Amino acid sequence: MIDLATLAVFSGAVLLLLLSPGPNMAFVISHGVTHGWRGGVASALGISVADVLLTALTATGVTALVASWPPSFDLIRYAGVVYLLWLVFKTLQKSPGMDAAGVNRVPLGRVFLQAMLNSLLNPKALLFFVVFLPQFVRPQAGSIAVQLMLLGGVLTLIATVFHGVLGVFGGALSRCFARRSNSAWLQKWGLATVLTVLAVRLALMSRPT
Repeated sequence: MIDLATLAVFSGAVLLLLLSPGPNMAFVISHGVTHGWRGGVASALGISVADVLLTALTATGVTALVASWPPSFDLIRYAGVVYLLWLVFKTLQKSPGMDAAGVNRVPLGRVFLQAMLNSLLNPKALLFFVVFLPQFVRPQAGSIAVQLMLLGGVLTLIATVFHGVLGVFGGALSRCFARRSNSAWLQKWGLATVLTVLAVRLALMSRPT
């Protein structure tokens, strides 16, 4: 349905976009550093599920409908800011005396859910799917919805592998931090700082024209 040349160009474009530093990259690495490679991979899988959901919503026209309503951008943006600041609060609530092993024992399901919600509450992610995927759809090649789902599946696969590698890299950094006596303090405040920067970035984001 989609020729190999189009898929190759699409895959290359996705990889180039993933290599550009962004909130998902920062989220995965910071959680890999804080919670070990399992936390990094859990973050990667959470983002992947968000990508699948956004793909499905794009294929059914829901994302385009939401994006066409002007207040939706700010509503999603502010919800994301509140959520990230709540994560900062919960991170800083951890006991300063907690050792590195205690930091790493956070439930992975929680990390997965946080990553998924962080991705879904980024309005630019919604706009990205609305604008990016349709560029590679050819109406004469068959069902547009099926093509969008296929493209979204390829994107999700590439992003899962990419973010998974980043999560493992974050876990390697975590082992380096573990050799330091103040590793738990560094990991806690490092994660809180990353989440705060993401919240500020989201708060200052303006709707693309």
